[in-house]
Amino acid sequence: MKTVKTNSITIPALGFGTWALKENTAYNMVRAALDIGYRHIDTAQMYGNEEEVGRAIKDSAVDRNDIFLTTKVWPDRFQKGVFQQSVQDSLRKLQTEAVDLLLLHWPNPKVPLAETIDALNEVKQKGWAHAIGVSNFTKDLLAQAVSLSQQPLAINQVEYHPYLDQSIVMSACQKYDMALTAYCPIARGQVFNDPVIQAVAARHSKSPAQITLHWLIRQEHVIAIPRSMKQNTQQQISIFLILTLVKTICGKFPAWPMIRDGWLISLN
Repeated sequence: MKTVKTNSITIPALGFGTWALKENTAYNMVRAALDIGYRHIDTAQMYGNEEEVGRAIKDSAVDRNDIFLTTKVWPDRFQKGVFQQSVQDSLRKLQTEAVDLLLLHWPNPKVPLAETIDALNEVKQKGWAHAIGVSNFTKDLLAQAVSLSQQPLAINQVEYHPYLDQSIVMSACQKYDMALTAYCPIARGQVFNDPVIQAVAARHSKSPAQITLHWLIRQEHVIAIPRSMKQNTQQQISIFLILTLVKTICGKFPAWPMIRDGWLISLN
């Protein structure tokens, strides 16, 4: 499986996102994702599904040590003390002693960033998170967070897909030896109706989702976390995962799509 190394951690380049997955759907989809090969699961306090994600991981045949688990702290819990308690609540729901990655979900201007970063560092020092990072931080906010943190920040998770240029944030991440995790990587389904991406997909007998995900994770230090509420869509993405594994082993990544002026185009 292709991985991304950043600071002191190694992360599977393709993960399974759980935003909007609730109750039995969350449980069943995480179980199915693990069954077909995903080893990176992304959740958040705000998603309201940490209990289902934790139960699915526990009930799966995959060892917890083989799963990279991410959760995120919601901004209304950024105050010192409240922050730490919320992380303990998340660990209880997820049925784990520590998450692999803990992120600040969104910036919160009502709480001093220094206070929140201190709390984030304390959580890592206590061993409740193996790595820490942020989400939805701009270039300037990222610089502030890095300067305030005693521990290295590993990730900035932002929306990123063929229709949203994140080159400025990506450059900032590279400057600080951080990776960028792309949520909404298939642009909430827009790629399925894009004639350019459809043409590339048809040329290579792949789906628009497979082409877009391939384009994303071929970029340096980029991770993608697609999500699905339908098992047939998830199976389709799993095929891409297997193909990626084979190409990683063989060292032969075909140049399916490329980007020019912010748009995917096909190669001759």
